[in-house]
Amino acid sequence: MRSGNLAGRLTLFTEGGAVDVERASGGRFDADPQAVYARWAEFVEWAATAPVDSAVAFDAAELGPPAPRPAQVFAIGLNYRDHAAEAGLALPDAPVVFTKFVSSFAGPEGEIVLTGPTVDWEVELVAVIGTAARNVPVERGWEHIAGLTVGQDVSDRTVQSAGPAPQFSLAKSFPGFSPTGPWLVTPDAFADPDDIALGCSIDGESVQKGRTSDLVFSVPQLVAELSAALQLQPGDVIFTGTPAGVGMGRNPKRFLAAGQRLDTFIEGIGEMHHRFVSPA
Repeated sequence: MRSGNLAGRLTLFTEGGAVDVERASGGRFDADPQAVYARWAEFVEWAATAPVDSAVAFDAAELGPPAPRPAQVFAIGLNYRDHAAEAGLALPDAPVVFTKFVSSFAGPEGEIVLTGPTVDWEVELVAVIGTAARNVPVERGWEHIAGLTVGQDVSDRTVQSAGPAPQFSLAKSFPGFSPTGPWLVTPDAFADPDDIALGCSIDGESVQKGRTSDLVFSVPQLVAELSAALQLQPGDVIFTGTPAGVGMGRNPKRFLAAGQRLDTFIEGIGEMHHRFVSPA
């Protein structure tokens, strides 16, 4: 199943187009895309037999983040072996966790304003929680995932390294620095949700390519580790980490410039397309 956010309204996406959930359900479900996660199991059951003959064509520019206002946002650093290697760092013994602030969330299409000369790209698989989780064992981790979507953890490396301690959360939370989309795909839609290809390109040149089977901590492991410390809430968002190929890890270093287009893909989900622009 594919669901998401079209012009701020909860939407099912089918081969025939977009289905407005509030209208198709006769008001059973609210139009707010974030509200559905509190009733995720009920929504999935309804969607399996939902009337989709009302599907219509839609403008991709109106797509928004599938979970636009999560109560909690988790981001995981050094979670691919090759990315830790390019950073010259040892593999972590436990997830390296920081946050991205919700004001940075954006949809899968549009412009992102550069904050300086060292803005970097990071393709990421993003997981959204569908059922509250506390002290969940690894083998039950997928049961708490509503679905998966495409993400970018855009990062200002100068801000990230400013001061005596890293400023990860600020550096990665400027407006537009957390785009997700184009929609949320339920785990059952994948042949193996633990082994999915992902990557991104700049102006058609591939700069990152990897597979989620190379994650140090898989999605179920992240659910287990995070829920051991706190309660995960329906609609919470987890940016699961990025593979090798970021600009900061290159020699010489390479960063995004005004006018460049960043295309991001994840197998079985879809693509995002963003253009970077100079500040006004």
